[in-house]
Amino acid sequence: MMMPLLNELRERLYKAVKRNMADGILLSGGLDSSILIALTPNIKGFVSSLGSEGSDLRYVDILSKSLNIEYYSKVFSSSEALDSIPEVIRILKTFDLALPNDIATWFGLKLAKEYGANRVMTGDGGDELFAGYRYMHNIDLDDYIPKLIHTMQFSSNRLAQYLGIEIMQPYLDPEFIEFAIKIPQDLKIKDINGKRWGKWILRKAFEDDLPKEIIWRDKTPLEYGSGTNKLRKIIESRISDQKFKEKGKVYPIRFMNKEHLFYYEVYREEIGEIPKPKEGEDRCSSCGAGVQLRASHCQVCGSSPI
Repeated sequence: MMMPLLNELRERLYKAVKRNMADGILLSGGLDSSILIALTPNIKGFVSSLGSEGSDLRYVDILSKSLNIEYYSKVFSSSEALDSIPEVIRILKTFDLALPNDIATWFGLKLAKEYGANRVMTGDGGDELFAGYRYMHNIDLDDYIPKLIHTMQFSSNRLAQYLGIEIMQPYLDPEFIEFAIKIPQDLKIKDINGKRWGKWILRKAFEDDLPKEIIWRDKTPLEYGSGTNKLRKIIESRISDQKFKEKGKVYPIRFMNKEHLFYYEVYREEIGEIPKPKEGEDRCSSCGAGVQLRASHCQVCGSSPI
């Protein structure tokens, strides 16, 4: 009974890819983007990394040798990454602590633009639909995922729009979403030899198409795979304990740490005031911004809105 479902998953995703074709793809060597390029081997791959800090370059190289794909890499410095922060914040209008992820996406998209890619594919949505995140492994997915799909947003869309690139997201294709949310929870999450795996059915469906290192690679957040998590310590070192304490009294915002304060001060310079809630929106309890009803976090500060 399993094989027909695995074949249907492959066919459904293949059709979603064909409906969302592009001339480039952002690669991380993770499962989601690797499956997509296995289905579209003739498009160019693009990967970015902070020096040699992350693991994505190694996994993309494994993928390239296995599938004989063409890819290009952008290896940027800490200084380049820090210099990009004001522009990324200006585009996204946020001081969310997820910015190191966005910086990696930013450099990947700029690289794609340099090589003439006008439509760029991403693996956005794969983790959300197939329980790639660890926090999803112990909740009711049948209830959670249908709600999540109405509120999830991806920075790649806005960053790409700014660069004049169109983002293609096969996992977010409406027909594929309709199919994916009906897959039983116990096929998305499996315990194997004492280890809990998310995206199990997705891994099994493409087990013969990709190297074992890719299929069974643990979920690696983009900031770790790209090495941009190293920026956190650099930013933290720029703000003293005394300054953090003083600024916490000046600004009417609940900061999570020094890095959060750093991003907020850049946000103040680039954007200005935090937008007030509009009609039909909730109010973020941390920064006061408007938040979509049912949203899991504030798009402006990144905090839980309630």
